[in-house]
Amino acid sequence: METAALQKARYAYQPKLPATLAGGIGEIALELGTPTESIADQKELRELFQHSYGKPIATFTRGTHQTIRKRLTVGVILSGGQAPGGHNVIAGLFDGLKQGNSESKLYGFLGGPSGLIENKTLEITGEIIDAYRNTGGFDMIGSGRTKIETAEQFAASLETAKKLGLDAVVIIGGDDSNTNAALLAEYFLDKGAATQVIGCPKTIDGDLKNEYIETSFGFDTACKTYSELIGNIERDANSAKKYWHFIKLMGRAASHIALECALQTQPNVCLISEEVEAKGLSLGQVVDSICASVVKRSENKENFGVALIPEGLVEFIPEMKRLIDELNDIIALREKEFGALSSHEEQRAWLNGKLSGPSWELLESLPGDIAGELLMDRDPHGNVQVSRIETEKLLISMTEKKLAELKAQGKYKGKFSALGHFFGYEGRCAFPSNFDADYCYALGFSAFVLIASGLTGYLSSVRNLTAPADQWVAGGVPLTMMMNMEQRHGSMKPVIRKALVELDGRPFKTFESLRNAWAEKTCFLFPGAIQYFGPPEVCDQPTKTLRLERQK
Repeated sequence: METAALQKARYAYQPKLPATLAGGIGEIALELGTPTESIADQKELRELFQHSYGKPIATFTRGTHQTIRKRLTVGVILSGGQAPGGHNVIAGLFDGLKQGNSESKLYGFLGGPSGLIENKTLEITGEIIDAYRNTGGFDMIGSGRTKIETAEQFAASLETAKKLGLDAVVIIGGDDSNTNAALLAEYFLDKGAATQVIGCPKTIDGDLKNEYIETSFGFDTACKTYSELIGNIERDANSAKKYWHFIKLMGRAASHIALECALQTQPNVCLISEEVEAKGLSLGQVVDSICASVVKRSENKENFGVALIPEGLVEFIPEMKRLIDELNDIIALREKEFGALSSHEEQRAWLNGKLSGPSWELLESLPGDIAGELLMDRDPHGNVQVSRIETEKLLISMTEKKLAELKAQGKYKGKFSALGHFFGYEGRCAFPSNFDADYCYALGFSAFVLIASGLTGYLSSVRNLTAPADQWVAGGVPLTMMMNMEQRHGSMKPVIRKALVELDGRPFKTFESLRNAWAEKTCFLFPGAIQYFGPPEVCDQPTKTLRLERQK
């Protein structure tokens, strides 16, 4: 099989580890803090997690470890969407296991959590690991979005663990996947099973973080990948000087990607969903803010620009959220009746009188193709598939309409021609940056030490990430510490709370202080491709978001 030159070079890269993990394997000690509490709903969560609630923060130090050389059998799962660095988590876990005891075994569950339920495995060997070190993707064992939630699924998972003699299961995933990890850990404890469960924080969206999880892996690489593409488009826009580029970026529940890419590339417009919601902006007001930049730049003879749009924006615009909620409820209640309608025109006519007045007016005001996307096939839970709504095209259409009105009033004399883009899958399987390669390897190695220490219900943690890698602090965070109760599908469920963009945080405040200048002037930055070779200030720096958040 042919291998690209960069892939060969990346095989040889040796990820850096925190000093506490990089010394002799027998010299890693465990330090436990005081009992913890969940971020909210302590009483309810204590009752739900009677065996695993309130565990202490775990930190690794130098010392003596009594059980690190124990022979272990571990299973690993890649859960949810891809994120750069997943293979290095597995590599770090594998190397830790083998350094601890050469007879330890690592099984990969094929196709995500369903592999655990159905006992579909691949024994991961040194030869397999060496073919995937420092590479992107999840193709070593595949991923999946199955949730372990029914009594039958939990029982089947336990049966698999018993058949394989698993000492532990490591679940590499985002907030939902790690909520599942917490529930699985509690279930095993309740059944008296010896199998431990450890999670690893993955999501390019960047919404799985807190004081002890400074960032999720993959966010760094994905943002650098998107920023290279945005920079390329900015250079093209400034060369041709005739197009506005509207770029939708991944991030349905939070706008961390859009904010980080804005800090890296300095576009003319960047919408932050959390700000739109906090200010209660209407769709028209969002369009007005875009038009203000277009008009100002046209007065400088610059009829071009770049606008960044978070994928989940429409759900943060209050009137759009109301419309989507009403559509979800009405269609769910009369699913068969709605499903019998054969065209979008029939569907819209059917909704007349069923939607509230403001929601009906909003639906009627939307371009036909966008309204059709709101009415297309629902997800398995009966909800609008927001990621399929072409928000960039919606904003282009409404901006064109508003600018035509301004031109008729003599308030705009420029030219407006726009192109839409969506950067999503392009960032999920890139070769991980040096930062993500190092971070993921350390997360996997830390997961091994947590297992060897006999801990369960923990998320692997590596922090102090703005310092050089040898100064990183490795350990583990109790999964219940990050949880609260939320309404999901009609009932209250325990979930790890998503971290949204904090409007009083330093990253947003920095962006806010600069955006008015960017809106009017051409201040583009061109970060270029991810660099794997060269000085640390070029190759090993984390995201601007992380550096601003950890700035003292």
